[in-house]
Amino acid sequence: MASPPPPPADSDQVLVETNGVTRTLVLNRPKQLNALSSAMIMGFLKHFTAYQDDEGVKLLIVKGKGRAFCAGGDVAAVVRSINNDSWKYGAHFFRNEFLLNYIIATYNKPQVSLLTGIVMGGGAGVSIHGRFRVVTESTVFAMPETALGLFPDIGASCFLSRLPGFYGEYVGLTGVRLDAPEMLACGLATHFVPSDVGLLKLALLEESLKKVDTSNPFAICGIIDQYSQQASLKEKSVLNRLEIIDRCFSKRTVEEIIASLEQEALNVADEWIAAAIQSLRKASPT
Repeated sequence: MASPPPPPADSDQVLVETNGVTRTLVLNRPKQLNALSSAMIMGFLKHFTAYQDDEGVKLLIVKGKGRAFCAGGDVAAVVRSINNDSWKYGAHFFRNEFLLNYIIATYNKPQVSLLTGIVMGGGAGVSIHGRFRVVTESTVFAMPETALGLFPDIGASCFLSRLPGFYGEYVGLTGVRLDAPEMLACGLATHFVPSDVGLLKLALLEESLKKVDTSNPFAICGIIDQYSQQASLKEKSVLNRLEIIDRCFSKRTVEEIIASLEQEALNVADEWIAAAIQSLRKASPT
C-alpha cells in the first residue's frame, strides 16, 4: 500500500498574490475547509507584520480557496497534542492566534475579506476585525464554540457586544448560523454581493481592488459600493424577533436565560425559541 502524500509545506497553506500595491492572502487548506492551522496563523503573522511598514503595500485582500472561507481553528490538532501529553502546542496556537486577531483589529491599512461559504470561529477572527467584510448568498457565519465546551474567543467579546441589543449574546451562547442578509443587518458584514451573479461580480470586484493605488478607506469603500447592494432579511430571520431576544438574553445567568426562553415558548409558538433552548441545554454548562 502506497504511503499517504506528505502534508503541504507551511508556505503552501497561505498563498500570496501580488498585484501592484495590493496583496491577496489566500487560505489554502480547501479539503479541511481552510481550518486555521498553526502554520497558517504564523504565515498570516509574518505577512501582516511585514506589510505594516511596507510603503509598497496599501491594501490587503483575504479570501479562502474552495467552498469555505475558513471553518475555524484546527482544534482537532490541539486536542491531539493534549492527548499526547503536550499542552504547549495548544498554548502557543491560541497565543499566536489571539495576537493575530489583535494585529488585524489595530492594522493601519485596510483589509477586504471576501467571505464566501463557511465563516466560523477562527475564520471570523481573521476577517471580522478587518475594515471591510464582503458576503455573498453562500456565506454562513457562526460562533459554535459553546458546543465544543469552549467559549466564543478570537476577540468575539469585542464584535459580538457591538451587535444590536442582546443579539450578540444570543449568537455567542447558541452558536446559531447567520446568513448574509443577517450579517449585513447586524453589522458583521459591511457589503453584500447579490447571488444571481455573485461569483462574477465578486471576481470583478477583486480585479478592481487589485488596481488601487491608495490606502484611503473611503476610496476602497467606494469601489466595493459599485458591486454591492442591500439584502433583505427573510421573514423568519430571528433578527425580526429582537424584542424577544432582548427580553431573554439580557438576563444575568444562562439559567435565567433558559427559564425566560421557556416562558416565552409557552406564549409564542416559534421554532427558533425551541432551537435556542435545545442549543443551550446541549452546550457546556460552564
